[in-house]
Amino acid sequence: MKTFNKLLMAALCTTAMTTPAFAQDEAQEVETFDDNVIIVTATRRAEDVQDIPIAVTAVSPVQLEQQGVVNVQNIGSVSASFSTSNAQTASGTVVLRIRGVGTTSNNIGFESAVGIFVDGAYQSRPGVALGEFVDVERVEVLRGPQGTLFGRNTSAGALNITNKRPDLNDFGGFVNATYGNYDHMSVQGAINAPIIEDTLALRVTGAYRKRDGYVTVIDRNGAEIGESNNTDQYLVRGQLGFETPGGISGRLIADYSKSTASCCAAIELLQSPVETAGVFGLVGLGARGGMAAPVVATNRFDTTTAERALDNRIATSNQESINSNDQWGVSAEVEVPLGDTVDAIYIGSYREYRAGESYDSAFSGLDVFNVLPGGGTEIDTMTHELRFQGEAFDGALQWLVGGYYSDEEISQSVNFGLGQDYGRFIGALFTAGGAGALGATPLSLLTNSNIFPNSPLNVPGGIDPSVVRTTNDYTQSSKSWSLFTHNVLEVTDGLKLHVGLRYSDESKDGSFSQSAVNNPLCPAILGTIGAGNVPAALISNVFGTGCFAFVAPAIGSNANPFPLPRPFASTFSDEELIYTGKVSYEFASPITVYASFTHGYKSGGFNLDSTAAAGGADPRFLSEEVDAYEVGFKGKFLDNAVTVNVAGFHEEFSNFQVLEFTGAQFTTFNVPVAKSTGVELEMVARPSENLTFNGGLTYTNARYPDNCAGTQTSANVLSLCGNSLTNAPKWVGIFGATYDRDIGDSMKFFVNTQVRMESDRRTSTQAIEVPSATQIAAAGSVQAAVDSAALVPFDVQDGNIKINMRAGIADIDDAWGIEAWVTNLTNEITRGVTFNTVLRSGSRSAFAQEPRMYGLTLRGKF
Repeated sequence: MKTFNKLLMAALCTTAMTTPAFAQDEAQEVETFDDNVIIVTATRRAEDVQDIPIAVTAVSPVQLEQQGVVNVQNIGSVSASFSTSNAQTASGTVVLRIRGVGTTSNNIGFESAVGIFVDGAYQSRPGVALGEFVDVERVEVLRGPQGTLFGRNTSAGALNITNKRPDLNDFGGFVNATYGNYDHMSVQGAINAPIIEDTLALRVTGAYRKRDGYVTVIDRNGAEIGESNNTDQYLVRGQLGFETPGGISGRLIADYSKSTASCCAAIELLQSPVETAGVFGLVGLGARGGMAAPVVATNRFDTTTAERALDNRIATSNQESINSNDQWGVSAEVEVPLGDTVDAIYIGSYREYRAGESYDSAFSGLDVFNVLPGGGTEIDTMTHELRFQGEAFDGALQWLVGGYYSDEEISQSVNFGLGQDYGRFIGALFTAGGAGALGATPLSLLTNSNIFPNSPLNVPGGIDPSVVRTTNDYTQSSKSWSLFTHNVLEVTDGLKLHVGLRYSDESKDGSFSQSAVNNPLCPAILGTIGAGNVPAALISNVFGTGCFAFVAPAIGSNANPFPLPRPFASTFSDEELIYTGKVSYEFASPITVYASFTHGYKSGGFNLDSTAAAGGADPRFLSEEVDAYEVGFKGKFLDNAVTVNVAGFHEEFSNFQVLEFTGAQFTTFNVPVAKSTGVELEMVARPSENLTFNGGLTYTNARYPDNCAGTQTSANVLSLCGNSLTNAPKWVGIFGATYDRDIGDSMKFFVNTQVRMESDRRTSTQAIEVPSATQIAAAGSVQAAVDSAALVPFDVQDGNIKINMRAGIADIDDAWGIEAWVTNLTNEITRGVTFNTVLRSGSRSAFAQEPRMYGLTLRGKF
């Protein structure tokens, strides 16, 4: 164990994609080691990253600062195989991806395929881990399934975030202050205070960040009503670190954070046919039905038009979005030596997360459909992990056994309501889109009142849709426990075998109910259809708009011919044996090669959506499994001046979990087969003491193969086959350079540049328009309809290059420093998610990614 303790003291500096960093063990010993060693805990042991048979990127605090990586969503700028995206809320719609694989998320029932662990504790949803990166020791990006050692649901990979521990001996701290464009202001700081020397210390960390939004929100008349994509958040974290004379060491951590940012407004890229027909203006809803005026209106599929729309960053809405979340948590990490070669380690945590939101869910200036105030999401999570690890056979065997338990309670309440423009809006849709079927509908009838006009949606006496309100409630209770072991045996000098096993048991209770509903419209529509007053060809359209899924009363049953929402209370359980086998060989040090196979797993659960059980459907989705193969090479050359790591991988997913928004509802399903295959190259070179180059190149073919549907015949699954996964570019390259040197005896400076290049990527779940039942019937089969379906417009985000730069001058001992920085230097216009605009067939909208940001940062250290 002394070897491990010494390694923990080594300087964290040059692995692929990193610049200098430092890590220490709890004993705070003072020794000097090769500064080319970077220590990670990717195997739950402190080891040199070059010695472990895992593809892992370790990001230092220096690199986090130099590249403007302030939270999980920014890690893609320093790791070529990692990316993120998010939709209308910052906390609830974040998707993390490694090697092109992630879980599309706009549903609280879905768990991320990329697990997040903060100081060893599992964070059950990405939104819970969106706090500020401040006072961080390192961030590890573990690529490929990691389930044998890391808690739960890591079928794509894991983020292992470690905050700086309290120093038991030295008083000190730091403070940073930043000001930038978009009125960006932030303050970060920490103070470390020994209470009892060598025994007890307190470390307190805080951060505050505020920035204006980069999307302007206007109403239907073009008047500015607010902004979106802003930042307003703070956090406080306190740690008590301790070590007893008997060698027991650890820390107790408590934190609180709050965010009140408004995120995120959607920008229209493509007009719907109703807009181009001018019907909205005829019914008194404005020429464009509440959408922002187009920059260019000559070609509906002109990519330049879409880019200009994003460049303007103007979105329309009938209200300013309100998003807020706050959370607090406590955790404990305790290490107890049980002998010279055996330790017991316990990590436990408890966290409460609360979020509330209200926004225009139709993403237009019309008052059509809204998420109303008063609802919210609550997630309470408790985790416990106890493991024993040590050495045997004179260090030839490193063994580890442990157990894990988690308990999570989710409660979500969403208030939905139709708006005062809904009636005329639906009338306009029917007039523009169905004149042939409806016959000549006098337009004058559509302007008489704010009720459904004399169209197939008309009901006797008329009903004002703006009275329609529902409160949909979702719950999920999850319990997970597992037993695991991970062992490394050095068979002969340099040859090691790695074997890991984990038995995991998952059980969940899920439910949907309506605690309040006021919807006289839907029953009246059902009565109109039942009386035969609607042409057969229009019944599905009349039902879908008159009994709009999110606000429809939950009165569905198996016997009901219409797919109305149906309450459910059900259970889910599953168990899985997760395992890995690896072999590594160290040639003339420091060159290591390895090969591995891992069987990974991510639990299934419940589609927590009002339509999940409609028509008698099963609200559950299956667990996701993955078989992953990897070979790798890690080496240092030219007296450790050059580090090169290469990994080749092939991952085969079964029952791949997908969430899809159709424009009217969210659907979940499992795709029988998905694959990700590729090669990763990472390198760092130091041609001189003052100059460091780092680079990375990832080729990833993440796709649904042509036979992805297996025996399934559903259109939404068949439509995916043959296409790439969402937001999975085939090529991503990163190149960076840092030059630093001293200025005399009292000052120093540095200049850093980092470039990320990526090829084209799809930004939607589907690449084609999923055929309707009518289109399938006309084509004669589902496959024929899929084969003839049109491509989804504005799905592909063109390849792009983003450049970050930072330059600074500082005191030789870091007592003070000043830095100028810029991210996305050339102001590349990109989007993360593109979707069918709600209730506007043929319209496409997108969520913009960050524009150019720049500013100054002052640093002080004491």
